Amino acid sequence: MSANSKLRLYLIRLAIAAAIALAFAALFNEATFLLQKTPAERAPKTIQIVVPPGTAERIQAGEETPFIPEEMVFVVGDILEVINQDAVSHQLGPVWVPAGATGSLMMNQVERVRYSCSFQSQQFLGLDIRQPVTLKTRLTGLLMAAPTLTALFFVYSLAAYPIDKKKAPAKDQKGV
Repeated sequence: MSANSKLRLYLIRLAIAAAIALAFAALFNEATFLLQKTPAERAPKTIQIVVPPGTAERIQAGEETPFIPEEMVFVVGDILEVINQDAVSHQLGPVWVPAGATGSLMMNQVERVRYSCSFQSQQFLGLDIRQPVTLKTRLTGLLMAAPTLTALFFVYSLAAYPIDKKKAPAKDQKGV
């Protein structure tokens, strides 16, 4: 077998290994993504919190305010809008929202913060700001896995099915 034909067979084997590795990595990455999906796997958006009328009175009476969870998950780029329908002004961390007005807070960086919050009975609101998982993030994971898998599949294919098999010499039919 000539050197050019051997090289061609190795390149074909490498291309097949790359295609299989890419398909396997894509399937595996997407399966794990779907199994481990969290609220951070979305594009940034505007999230509204509506403070209903009578909230300040309920908090002063020691009642719970069930309309807002104690912890909220955001992604970088989200905007938190606080719509105050109460007759009293409220505050969420650096945002002061007068009665009947709307205030907003831009989520600019990855962090976990607890802001003082006048419209929560616990008087604080936890914000978990995460990096969004985008198509670019998922493609980066795929492109990081595929070359390594290609190399492994290629080497294992050569071990299992060598290209240049040395054939045993044929035994002479006349006498052994």
